Amino acid sequence: MGSATDPRSRGFYSMMDTRNESIFAFDTPLGTCAVRWTDAGLASVRLPSHRTAALPRVADTAAIPDPVRAAIDGIVAVLGGAPLDLAFVRLDERGIDPFRRAVYAATRTVPPGSTATYGDIARAIGRPDGARDVGAALASNPFPIVVPCHRVVGAGGKLTGFSAPGGLATKRRMLELEGAPGYGQQLLFE
Repeated sequence: MGSATDPRSRGFYSMMDTRNESIFAFDTPLGTCAVRWTDAGLASVRLPSHRTAALPRVADTAAIPDPVRAAIDGIVAVLGGAPLDLAFVRLDERGIDPFRRAVYAATRTVPPGSTATYGDIARAIGRPDGARDVGAALASNPFPIVVPCHRVVGAGGKLTGFSAPGGLATKRRMLELEGAPGYGQQLLFE
């Protein structure tokens, strides 16, 4: 990363920096994921990609703090289809603006196996006309799965806007793993 004036040295890019020693990869039913943490909490979650496969693996569990281990176990369980609420996972939200924090907090209330629309989240945070802003905030979500942006869909349940590796196919697969109605089941009519 560059100097303090380099935009990659702060915000989303710094949260996803893989040069930090506190980032480890682990296997899930979706593929190899990774987490990065600080003393303040989980700083990022990475979904499967060629980059996560190259990260150091969770081998020495003693090097991983108990709350991080619990977060990893929770992510593995959720991606295995367990209806687990990850609200217990503490997040390091330093550098995240108040609007995005509100969006992430509201998104964390969407239970496993269900969905909400971008408009639902916008109304929940008091911005009823802010569905597009909610979508933009979720597009830069550094905590996928823990902040379950995959559970937020377009009006009428349409799958839209998933910027993680694999795009909408990954979003659909995550909803299938959770058993969300309308995703993964055979449709009589399309």
